[in-house]
Amino acid sequence: MSAAGMTCPGCGSTNIVDDDLYSQAQLVCVDCGSVVSEGVLANDPVGGSDVSFSRTTAVAKKPCANQIKGLQRVKAICRILMVNSEIEALSQTYYKMAYEHKAFLKVSLQKKDILTGCCVLVSCRLLNWPITIGTISCLLDADPMVVGAVYQEMVKNLSIEAPIVNVTDVIEAHCHDSVDVPEELAENSRDLTKRAVALVELAADSWIVTGRKPIPIMMAATYLAWQSLKPNKHRLKFSLDKFCQIAKVKKLKPAMKRVAEIKEVLCKLGKEIPWVGGAMTPNNVIQQVECILQHRYALLRRAMRTHEDALLEESQASFTSVVKQNGSNANGKEQPGDGDNNPHALPEHRNWGKRVLFAPPCVIHPKKRRVEQCEHKDVTGDEEISDSEIDSYIRTPREARDFALMQQMLPLSDSGKS
Repeated sequence: MSAAGMTCPGCGSTNIVDDDLYSQAQLVCVDCGSVVSEGVLANDPVGGSDVSFSRTTAVAKKPCANQIKGLQRVKAICRILMVNSEIEALSQTYYKMAYEHKAFLKVSLQKKDILTGCCVLVSCRLLNWPITIGTISCLLDADPMVVGAVYQEMVKNLSIEAPIVNVTDVIEAHCHDSVDVPEELAENSRDLTKRAVALVELAADSWIVTGRKPIPIMMAATYLAWQSLKPNKHRLKFSLDKFCQIAKVKKLKPAMKRVAEIKEVLCKLGKEIPWVGGAMTPNNVIQQVECILQHRYALLRRAMRTHEDALLEESQASFTSVVKQNGSNANGKEQPGDGDNNPHALPEHRNWGKRVLFAPPCVIHPKKRRVEQCEHKDVTGDEEISDSEIDSYIRTPREARDFALMQQMLPLSDSGKS
């Protein structure tokens, strides 16, 4: 076969044909026999262009069985919480991203199951649907601490900026209407939510919420709000266990303690109401909840002022008793301004939470710290003396006065002997 448009560089002939007798195709001049060009295997591959094996066998990656099960789990949780379709779609998207992330590839199936609830949780918070970790933990039947750890890890790895939810934002979901409740026990959800939020705000002002889990506080506030809206004998005798059974929620052990703490705060404020006579006890304080919440800021200021006055009277009484004891002693004539006692000073306590009206729970009930026993080392005299140790050697005004009197008496005693 002749090659059109080519000429032989040797003789100038255009009679050039293909020579297929060799492994490489060659163009040869028929007139002089010169080889015009030689073919190259690399430039002319057999069977078309070079294609990689992965490109020829590439198929769409299908999700594994565990991933499909996890997506179904996400969908089931969204249906239980009755969220909208946007939250459900976002939850499934986050689950696919987290499932394929390198941080969650080689983890246990339990952690992947918890991951489904964490994706729903972060989607609800991003789309302004407040929900707590305790609710997700209850649906997953998992430890809230483990759920919180997986949630923090997922948010960090996926670089999600999830907003922080306040207790008052999620309490509305816990005050929903119940269908199977009798009429004498039923209550309007709006009124119940408003009263429960006010109780939670009062608990926050009195340090009850500080460092506490939100679910028991919301449970206690909802229970007390339900009792205070219609404080009849039937509701006042209703226990927290029965209330949780009617509301179809699981009772938490700390909820009863939160009820007692909120009642204690209500009693302290109820004592300051001028038109209420008689002692205020946890049994009858529920009837005054509406008045207390309506005037809570004024009652808080008045209760703290009354407590400070009581402490001042107590310190003055203790100072008066100390002065009387010193006056009865014939040897000690102490001036009022020389001693360390001050009538306006509050009595010192190792725990300052005992002398204030409201304090954080960690201050009122502090944990006992383990005291480390230091090993006795050889004293060389070159050790540094701390400021507290130096202060222990400084004399008080009374000791300084007694020391000066003793210095004056020593020469007199020496002259008497001579």
